[in-house]
Amino acid sequence: MTEPAKTITPYVVRDRKNRISVRCAQRNTFIPGFLIVAAVLSAISLLYLQIDWLKLLSRTPEVGGVFWELAHFDFSNMDLILSSMMETISIAVLSLLYSLLLGVIFGMLAARNIFRITWLSVLTQSFFTFLRAVPTPVWVLLMMVCLGMGAEAGVAGLCVHTTAFFTKSFAQSFESIPDETLEALEVTGTSRLSIFTNAVLPAAFSQIVAWTGMRLETNFSECAILGMVGAGGIGFIISRNLQGYEYGTAGLAILLVFLVAYIIERIFVWVKKRL
Repeated sequence: MTEPAKTITPYVVRDRKNRISVRCAQRNTFIPGFLIVAAVLSAISLLYLQIDWLKLLSRTPEVGGVFWELAHFDFSNMDLILSSMMETISIAVLSLLYSLLLGVIFGMLAARNIFRITWLSVLTQSFFTFLRAVPTPVWVLLMMVCLGMGAEAGVAGLCVHTTAFFTKSFAQSFESIPDETLEALEVTGTSRLSIFTNAVLPAAFSQIVAWTGMRLETNFSECAILGMVGAGGIGFIISRNLQGYEYGTAGLAILLVFLVAYIIERIFVWVKKRL
């Protein structure tokens, strides 16, 4: 039998000026400890990195100059920028769709309440935990070794990490379904696969949409970065023009990245409201 959860009871105090404030003994001890640990870790990190603050401060005024140059947009290569942006969007969408299908399948295996095979859930979760531990750029670089430079490596590399992300997220969504509902359906003789497709999946649909929207934004952002290492897309245009001091073209490409990311976010906000 599980122990009841501990409740944190706040109390009201009144100071000398008759002002009322709410305090909580448990949190009052946690917050100072957290701040002390954060300060110590920050100090250790700064000492280890040996940051030259004088050099950093001396180069700070140049930041404004670079952004000023980026703001002088050059539209002469607009056709190349648009084609690269379409390539980036295609990579993000393809990797999302493939990973979405695989994530539902493996999430079903990783959830403890679907097939109720403990070793299968643990094995699936452990495997995809390993895949998530390796950053996306590493997977893309590995795929570039296998498939060569280009969009194919970007799609394959993103699929690995995105599938691992969806597996964990969807498994948690499936496990949030009450056990009483699943047990009631099992009593009627319904198969576990039918319970999943007709009960669990529709109940978790809104959460799946939320995870999908968030991951599409992440995939698009990662595509812009991965293009700088040879995976194609708008990132390659930004990297090449920055290295060639073509700030006007790079600035226009960066602005387009911001606009597309914002549009993606607003679309999924609208979809979630409709649901």
